[in-house]
Amino acid sequence: MLNANDLQTIASRGISEAQVEQQLKQFETGFPFLGLADSARPGAGITILTPSQEEEAIARWEQYLADGGSVEKFVPASGAASRMFKSLFSFVDGDSDTPKEGSDVEAVIKNIALMPFYKELDAKLTASTGKDIEALLQEGQYKTVIAGIINGDGLNYGFLPKGLLSFHAYDDGSVRTPLEEQLVEGAQSATNADGSVKIHFTVSGNHRDLFAKKLSETVPAIEERMGVKFNVSMSEQKPSTDTIAVNPDNSLFRDSNGNLVFRPGGHGALIQNLNDIDSDVVFIKNIDNVVPDSRRDITLRYKRVLAGYLVEMHDDIVRFLALLDSGKATRADLDEMLAWTRNRLSISRDNGEAMSDAELAAYLRGKLDRPLRVCGMVRNEGEPGGGPYLAVNPDGTASPQILESTQLDPDNAETSEMVARATHFNPVDLVCYITNPAGEHYNLPGYTDPATGFISSKSLGGKTLRALELPGLWNGAMSDWSTAFIEVPIETFNPVKTVNDLLRPVHQPK
Repeated sequence: MLNANDLQTIASRGISEAQVEQQLKQFETGFPFLGLADSARPGAGITILTPSQEEEAIARWEQYLADGGSVEKFVPASGAASRMFKSLFSFVDGDSDTPKEGSDVEAVIKNIALMPFYKELDAKLTASTGKDIEALLQEGQYKTVIAGIINGDGLNYGFLPKGLLSFHAYDDGSVRTPLEEQLVEGAQSATNADGSVKIHFTVSGNHRDLFAKKLSETVPAIEERMGVKFNVSMSEQKPSTDTIAVNPDNSLFRDSNGNLVFRPGGHGALIQNLNDIDSDVVFIKNIDNVVPDSRRDITLRYKRVLAGYLVEMHDDIVRFLALLDSGKATRADLDEMLAWTRNRLSISRDNGEAMSDAELAAYLRGKLDRPLRVCGMVRNEGEPGGGPYLAVNPDGTASPQILESTQLDPDNAETSEMVARATHFNPVDLVCYITNPAGEHYNLPGYTDPATGFISSKSLGGKTLRALELPGLWNGAMSDWSTAFIEVPIETFNPVKTVNDLLRPVHQPK
């Protein structure tokens, strides 16, 4: 099946033949649905902190930073923003020259002056057509205006990374991108004791120079304004995390030259990039979930709350592991730790009390000595689906997991009932502790669940192929982490999934 050239191609990517064989097997077998104990809800997997508990967490975070604790922001920023402009592409490529009444495109046209990129677009169109936006719209040249947003002879937004689009206009005439807002948010929530702010962006290779250019233009001014020093790094998804493509019959997919085709393994592949981060605490947040300065207070508060709660949990874990290491833990000590894993980590274990001291100590060490994450969860205001659940683990325990709807069996009535009871969803607002009590980094790829990927249908050169997606970064890639879910306000979740989201009040000047 694999010829000499294939083996050379595989090796050049840092992938082993055994890995390819395992991927091919997964195409054949598919991925099993995950078993659920229940959906996570307040009092059953999701913690709602009291105001005093929030203040204690904030104080612990401030103390952590003052004591020289290290922190870094990790921002997945790969890929083009084409999906954000799907409706605009459809209009430009369609037969009608007039947007449909009530459509997203009509909303863009009617509110074009409120778009943060209005002035830049106006200048582009004036230069290329000799007419400003107002004149073009009066003449009914709607396609010219919309094409100016997405196409290469205009703003080229349909092909740029989302992190480099204009998101927020300020009263002083300046406009900021998500990249800049992430920098400012980092300076306000994750400044190390030495005044440095460490931020890591994962980018695609064809956009890396654009990110570097934007950073060189904006970082000095933000440093001066905020009195910090940025340490910004970038990485790309590693070729060794790419997955092999197959035909619909699961035979090897080859390009027109007969070469094997590999595809990026999804954002779960970024666990390798996260594994390279040299800090104890890491914030993880999507590039587009940002707000302007005037609306950031609540976001900053809960960044500190989540981080402080994480450090408080880590304090307990350090104490427990030291006691286990000493060999002096009494049965009462072990029972306290067992209760802690149940109450703070929401790990259920039916027969913990029946274990011998040695068995219980070994069990507790396995649950405590591993990466730790605290995940903000917001109330579900839409349809229930992927989000926080209590999933059944191979060892018979159940613990908090962030699951996507594709991981759940839609034909299982009991699972469907659990999904219907779901109250929260995952906004991707994580704070992680990725070192052990000795300050040594955990090998994060060792805590993934390879059985939680999925298979998607794609095309290349007009031919259909099947692609293998690795376990998602905050899904299966963190399956064997210690996890706590904390409720945070919906106001902390302000993503921009379509261009029309930029018209929401939270993304407009206050």
